Amino acid sequence: MQELKKSDFYFELPQELIAQDPLTDRASSRLLVLDKETGEIEHRVFRDILRYLVPGDCLVLNNTKVIPARLLGVKEETGAAVEVLLLKRREKDVWETLVRPGKKMRPGAKLSFGDGLLRAEVLEVVEEGNRLIRFTYEGIFEEVLDQLGEMPLPPYITHKLQDRNRYQTVYAKYEGSAAAPTAGLHFTTELLQEIEKMGVQTAYVTLHVGLGTFRPVKEENVLEHHMHSEYYEVSAEAAEKINRTKEKGGRVICVGTTSARTIESAVDEDGRLAACSGNTEIFIYPGYRFKVLDCLLTNFHLPESTLIMLVSALAGRERVLAAYEEAVRERYRFFSFGDAMLIK
Repeated sequence: MQELKKSDFYFELPQELIAQDPLTDRASSRLLVLDKETGEIEHRVFRDILRYLVPGDCLVLNNTKVIPARLLGVKEETGAAVEVLLLKRREKDVWETLVRPGKKMRPGAKLSFGDGLLRAEVLEVVEEGNRLIRFTYEGIFEEVLDQLGEMPLPPYITHKLQDRNRYQTVYAKYEGSAAAPTAGLHFTTELLQEIEKMGVQTAYVTLHVGLGTFRPVKEENVLEHHMHSEYYEVSAEAAEKINRTKEKGGRVICVGTTSARTIESAVDEDGRLAACSGNTEIFIYPGYRFKVLDCLLTNFHLPESTLIMLVSALAGRERVLAAYEEAVRERYRFFSFGDAMLIK
């Protein structure tokens, strides 16, 4: 296989097209529809998604819930400001975290948040400079976190989020993500009800999105990039719905790259899903053959990111870059709070 270059996935993106705030009405985002066979492009509004669904299709949605994982506090010894981002729970009160300023957070350092409502001690430095931290508190950790934590918005969003529910899908259920599965942010409860009334199945899977999703690809040879690991679960009910859809010739339409990575991680050689859970490091780039997914609903991704590589694996790099250039020309809004794209 020929070398895949990071620079092959570059496109020019004017800074002002990065959406800083969510729209008031979730379903009023724009929708670019790309036909992966012909390259034909249509411009729609997100609500028009109904035109592209048919009875017998199955929408796969990621029902992970973002936790308010960003904690602002102080070092107890000096009173210096610190920031801790919760990445992954290792055991009950021990979390793997990203800390700032890193150099000052040595093992043994004691931290305080919310005037001591939550306290912490740095236990050790682990891979990539992350820290294992043990928290102490009274009551229930999730409730303390809800009171003190902030939503961990991606680095390219500089505005303060007015309503934290807007960085959460309407069907978010299982807490554990450090970032939202943003393709799902466009759905309203009413729109999902309409979709089900049409005879389209909805299957919910869970993948807890890590901040690794924003980690830039540093190597010019894409195949040398080490993919981050994320926890996923597929229930027996979801597996059965997806398998039945395939058997009957319906389409499996993943909402977001996280749903896509989940079901492509969970499928066996015969293209069947069974109830399962585990950690996935699946890296999907051009040349990958999808075993379950037929169509993808997704947002617009960063240049040279693993996500634009996944999208290119489905629709072809040239077609995807042409569609992105069109989206830039048409002033679509990009990234987490931006517009959507349906690859059919």
